[in-house]
Amino acid sequence: MNIVIIEDELPAFKRLSKLIMETFPAANIVAHLDSVRSAGDWFGMNAAPDLVFLDIHLADGSGLDLLKEVRIECPVIFTTAYDNYAIEAFKTNSLSYLLKPIKKEDLEQVVQKLKDMRKLFGVAPGQPAEASTEYKKRFIIRFGEHIKTLATEDIAYCYSENKATYARTFDNRSFPMDHNLDALEKMLDPQHFFRINRQYLINLASIQDMKTYSKARVIITLQPQAKEQPVVSSERAADFKHWLGGE
Repeated sequence: MNIVIIEDELPAFKRLSKLIMETFPAANIVAHLDSVRSAGDWFGMNAAPDLVFLDIHLADGSGLDLLKEVRIECPVIFTTAYDNYAIEAFKTNSLSYLLKPIKKEDLEQVVQKLKDMRKLFGVAPGQPAEASTEYKKRFIIRFGEHIKTLATEDIAYCYSENKATYARTFDNRSFPMDHNLDALEKMLDPQHFFRINRQYLINLASIQDMKTYSKARVIITLQPQAKEQPVVSSERAADFKHWLGGE
């Protein structure tokens, strides 16, 4: 489950993140946004997550104002220290309204409500009954004071290093990514990208050479070259061969 948290107070974000990871076994926090503006930019450039936690009071405006400006096509859970916005909040596609400080049992109730709604309607509240999968076409890249866009077709592979994630382009440049490999694997078209192991998510077009390795594994030479030749993990070897064959 991909989750976005929109919260401008760092202690509140850290507390909520910890509770989410304890309560949602498959949670993946793909973005932390701290303002109406940054949230608007993010949703304008990224596919909708599965769930959003939205603080009503943000530094540059209201979370309710954000929903008037940006269409968020997934369930929203409001978080606030005030209860006087509840009626207005439930006029939106809100799944729940949690008062701070949020308790673990509050999130457990949200999880159960989400499960109940899926059983009842077959989809989560706020989600269309049928939705085609749309994969990322480009990413926003921030490095220093600079911002640029990176087209997915220019990405040769993504890799993790020192607890950070990077994209290497076909012109041999590396850029820091806001998402980890688990999130990127869901965002990128599986016809072109494949997660060969815990450290590499590669583009089919980046494969320069392949050789058999121990235990039916495959060692890959990438272009541009990686620091070390990555090896397809034994757990992924069979799926990798199916992927190569277009199955």
